[in-house]
Amino acid sequence: MTENLFDLDKNPRALRVCKKPVAVAVEFASAGGTCNTLEGEVHYEAGDALLTGSRGERWPVRRHLFRSSYQPIPPTRSGENGRYRKLPAVAHALRLTQFFDIPVGWQLETLHGKPGDRLIRYSDGSFGIVQDEIFRETYEPAEDEGGWPRFP
Repeated sequence: MTENLFDLDKNPRALRVCKKPVAVAVEFASAGGTCNTLEGEVHYEAGDALLTGSRGERWPVRRHLFRSSYQPIPPTRSGENGRYRKLPAVAHALRLTQFFDIPVGWQLETLHGKPGDRLIRYSDGSFGIVQDEIFRETYEPAEDEGGWPRFP
């Protein structure tokens, strides 16, 4: 499982994917704290974006990464709390076949994946874990992939 795991562009089981332009609610943190994501606790600092998905799942994004990868949906203005969508960017996704932990975030918190979840390597080189149902709702194959053949 660990062979080529972190080098997903060379892993033959990994798929190139793009985040669908799904709207998420965003609140900018006024102070540091901890966010209980579906995959584990992740710390955030004042100014970081706290995102809430369609199923109520929450996750933080560092302020500088958020600014470069999300756009406000009018009437929300950039930097304000409101609704945003992710800008198109290719990522790599690997379906986990066993339980797996990965350090993420600026403090290297550990996210916990289970069989069927997706390990994601984003275009900035960071990693995340996304539960299967949420992955299928919010990601699609990159244009050159031609479908979901490797994801049963």
